[in-house]
Amino acid sequence: MSDKTILEQWRSIAYDQQADRNKLQRFWANYFNIEKGIYEKLLANPDEVVTGTVKELADKYGLEVLTMVGFLDGINDSLKIPNPIETMDENTKVSLCFDKELLYKNMVDARADWLYELPQWDAIFTPEKRKELYLEQKKSGTVVKAHKIGRNDPCPCGSGKKYKYCCGRNA
Repeated sequence: MSDKTILEQWRSIAYDQQADRNKLQRFWANYFNIEKGIYEKLLANPDEVVTGTVKELADKYGLEVLTMVGFLDGINDSLKIPNPIETMDENTKVSLCFDKELLYKNMVDARADWLYELPQWDAIFTPEKRKELYLEQKKSGTVVKAHKIGRNDPCPCGSGKKYKYCCGRNA
């Protein structure tokens, strides 16, 4: 048995820098397909709180334990109460009680259009609400820099002088 936690085992496979690129692309394509299937089931009944051990949930969704760990790693930031993913093993009891708005925003943030465009969202949010959440998330990642006053611009204090001869002298 490995000294690594199951999360470390998952991450060493999923983010292996030495792996063949094509093999890793196939790995992720397969994983995203599995992930989509789980979300389709979760979103079909979004108010049901799914709980169980890591192994029980893996069995419930027909997955290997490590694949379930990857899913738990991905959804953890969207849960109302995060799971102890850093220290869990296959017998750790976990919950998939997610915050709907936060989950949707995190899917947008991850650029996972195959997830935030799932038809199951239609029964959860109106198109207007989805658009609002989408834009809210997109704007949260946008850095807005304040306009920098140039030396020869009019001073913002309203004196009519150039900035360099007014408030810019002490700056």
